[in-house]
Amino acid sequence: MTASSTRRTTARSRIAAAGAIAVAGTLLLTGCGDQTKAKDSGSGSASSTAPLAKLLPSDIRDKGEIKVGSDIHYAPVEFKDSSGKVVGIDPDLATALGDQLGVKFSFEDGTFDGLLTGLRSGRFNMAMSAMTDNKNRQEGVDPDTGKKVGEGVDFVDYLTAGVSIYTRKGETKGITDWSDLCGKKLAVQRGTVSEDLAKQETKKCPAGKKISIEPFDDDQQSQTRLRSGGVDAASSDFPVAAYAVKTSGGGKDFEVVGDQVEAAPYGIAVAKKDTQLRDALKAALNAIIKNGEYAKILQKWGAQDGAVKEAAINGGK
Repeated sequence: MTASSTRRTTARSRIAAAGAIAVAGTLLLTGCGDQTKAKDSGSGSASSTAPLAKLLPSDIRDKGEIKVGSDIHYAPVEFKDSSGKVVGIDPDLATALGDQLGVKFSFEDGTFDGLLTGLRSGRFNMAMSAMTDNKNRQEGVDPDTGKKVGEGVDFVDYLTAGVSIYTRKGETKGITDWSDLCGKKLAVQRGTVSEDLAKQETKKCPAGKKISIEPFDDDQQSQTRLRSGGVDAASSDFPVAAYAVKTSGGGKDFEVVGDQVEAAPYGIAVAKKDTQLRDALKAALNAIIKNGEYAKILQKWGAQDGAVKEAAINGGK
């Protein structure tokens, strides 16, 4: 989920949700318990004949599997369909990467703010969950205190996205920008830029008109709170907000207000020590960009405006 230290309005076109609806409009946004094993999403059994298999660390190549930590409640980036299969932008990209590397990518569900902890402890080989590459995460710094709280991670950047605010349809309450949230209630997902921005913005609000921030473990809970009228607005990455606007209640529940901000790269997170895995993922991503598979996947989910031309390591600011 997007995060950055300095807010800016993006000049990029908004990531269209129409493509996602055409392909995935009938999929059910089902939740699941935290830290549970999700159905595997990958390219199948290990294959040493895959184009880039030799780039992987030998232990991963021998196992034929990369374990992926992900918050699987963030449609259309990653979520479960009605059969329980993990689907979305990230799982599709992982399958394409697996075809290049000769391994399958197994997605394991977890709360977003615990993914890096799981990565550092060795529970996952990588985290792929619409996670923004930024300096705080690279260096293991707590954005609230500015203090180092653990070893940082490296990122392989694969997509660009911004953050949006959305409200109940027809009930915008004059909200068009973050400054309009003073004196109002906002639902966010814990550990994301939406929460960070709300904390920054409320400091600017007049006394007695601070933002009432309600953080939740996943975005579906945030949407439910807004749908019920318990808050005035919610915030999430634009692809997710746009998808919710188009799908929730048949498009009758929500509307996006204002422009998306904080255009920044999503990155695949790997432990600092796993440089060989990091470089293999970068090579595989560049391969699917070159062969056109990357563009097809983004087009399928309506995320083509967030495409990158080349994979980068730690490109976030």
